[in-house]
Amino acid sequence: MNLHELKLQEKANIVNIQCSENIKRRLLDLGLIKGTKIVPVLISPSGDPKAFEVRGTLIAIREEDTKQIEIEI
Repeated sequence: MNLHELKLQEKANIVNIQCSENIKRRLLDLGLIKGTKIVPVLISPSGDPKAFEVRGTLIAIREEDTKQIEIEI
C-alpha cells in the first residue's frame, strides 16, 4: 500500500521510500524513515499537497511523492 491511499486520521508505518534521491534525502532529513508512524491530518483546498503528522510535526507532502512511499497499516 502507498501513502496516497491512506485516509485522513488513519495510522500507518513507513516501510520504504522510492522517490528520487533529492526528494528521498529531504524526506529522510524530516524523519520519514522505516518504521516511523505517519498520519494524514489535513488536505489542502486543491487536494494536493496533504499534511501528515510525523513525530509530532506536520509535514506537507505532494501527491506525486506520496505515491512513492510504501506503508503498512
